[in-house]
Amino acid sequence: MSSEITLFVNPTAGRGRGAGAAQPAASALRAAGFSVRTVIGEDAADALARARAAVREGTGALVAVGGDGLVNLALQAVAGTATPLGIVAVGTGNDFARSLGLPIREPAAAGALVAGALKGSTPREIDLGRIGDHWFGTVLASGFDSRVNDRGNRMRLPLGRFKYDLAIVAELATFKAVPFRLTLGDGEVREVAATLVAVGNGTSYGGGMRICADAVMDDGLFDVTVVGECSRTTLLRVFPRVYKGTHLTHPVVSVYRAARVELVAEGITAYADGEPVGGLPLVAECVPGAVRVLTG
Repeated sequence: MSSEITLFVNPTAGRGRGAGAAQPAASALRAAGFSVRTVIGEDAADALARARAAVREGTGALVAVGGDGLVNLALQAVAGTATPLGIVAVGTGNDFARSLGLPIREPAAAGALVAGALKGSTPREIDLGRIGDHWFGTVLASGFDSRVNDRGNRMRLPLGRFKYDLAIVAELATFKAVPFRLTLGDGEVREVAATLVAVGNGTSYGGGMRICADAVMDDGLFDVTVVGECSRTTLLRVFPRVYKGTHLTHPVVSVYRAARVELVAEGITAYADGEPVGGLPLVAECVPGAVRVLTG
């Protein structure tokens, strides 16, 4: 393994925390005897091209310094390769790191964990979801939650998480259940009127909302959480329970497990790891052991 480690940095993550986090992470790696180079792209496409070049050239690890959006970009570079992925989670949501029990907004501790893992332990092989040639690590969202994302992304103000809170309120005023057709595994078909359908490789999205609370990242299966048709009042009662994962016991919620899921619905954009991946229909496949993560 090369002793040169690549820091893949989003300087704007977490309202600027990414820029400040790179230095303590790099210091921890250098203190452990590694040389460090930093990759910052001019835009997402340029950043991904640079990350892929580092992997191709044999970097000892790609360490993503940022939030879930940057981790998702890093996955496109390392998935299916032998290059391990380190995480310095300093974004807004940090759900990939949260699902793996990694430090959150502690860049020095995260850097030290990565350095220790490189020196003394075998990277953990975990599954990834794949939609066509696009990889995701946590949750594929569709329905009410993706429409909240759509609305929030159109809003210029307020900044940060508050605009998504406002988007939730606005979307609640107009949202109705959507007819979905789910094809699970080798052909089981479910036709449901659903408030949302979440396909989880990891447990959470949105900064700790445990929508797929029982998902395991190395079992070769997605957890598919379906929130059925319900009133706004029921949704308002159920949704806060998502932070503890206790929503899964509510009668309006169903969970299925499958290695392959086809989702069909009209007028729904899907988001994976918080990033838009296109409108339905789509097929998501769980790929076992697709990435090696430095977890300590």
